[in-house]
Amino acid sequence: MTTVNILSGGAAQGLVRGVTEAFKAQTGLGIDGEFGAVGIMADKLRAGIPADLVVLTQALLAKLAKEELVIPSSIADVGRVETALAVRSRDPKVVAKTEADLRDVLRSADAIYVPDTKASTAGQHVARVLDQLGIAYEVASRLKIFPNGATAMRELANSTATRPIGCTQATEIIATEGIALSGSLPPGCELVTMYTAGVTTRAAHPREAAALVALLTGPDQRGLRQRVGFAG
Repeated sequence: MTTVNILSGGAAQGLVRGVTEAFKAQTGLGIDGEFGAVGIMADKLRAGIPADLVVLTQALLAKLAKEELVIPSSIADVGRVETALAVRSRDPKVVAKTEADLRDVLRSADAIYVPDTKASTAGQHVARVLDQLGIAYEVASRLKIFPNGATAMRELANSTATRPIGCTQATEIIATEGIALSGSLPPGCELVTMYTAGVTTRAAHPREAAALVALLTGPDQRGLRQRVGFAG
């Protein structure tokens, strides 16, 4: 089967999975590609990895448009995603209403599962929050860092730690079996990221890629976007 190739932040993986059958019915094409830390996905596009469309953060997509790697007129907002806390489904949920609460929650965890702290949106934010809370050095040995949030959450689900916790994009938490969305980060530590989609300038299937962008961002899929963790 002919496929449309996508390079996407891990935050959109559940949404793309959810529209695959509708896209196939509409175009006769499948969807293939990679999902991971947004910085790495952008670098793959820059390196010439074949892709018909990208789903990345709004700021990063704007940069790629300036670099003439994405068609500016094709860019459309998918929705906002918050960075949130996760626990194993069998564990009690944790609540962090204040910075002090979050500091206590992270200090009490014996393993903290996060995505790439240099290339992923959520991972970079976790690193900043740990510095902000003044506990980066204290918890460094307990950080379990993985290439992307989806992998981090799968590892959290299988963790043998006593009191593990995770932090990544809410969409990646919701999409992972064995994991529960525990709660939002408190005021002062929160992060809400707008994700956008766009057709690449080197797309092999530009018309079908545009159709997929329309499907991901259009009103018919609003319910799906909300279920998988997108807002707006």
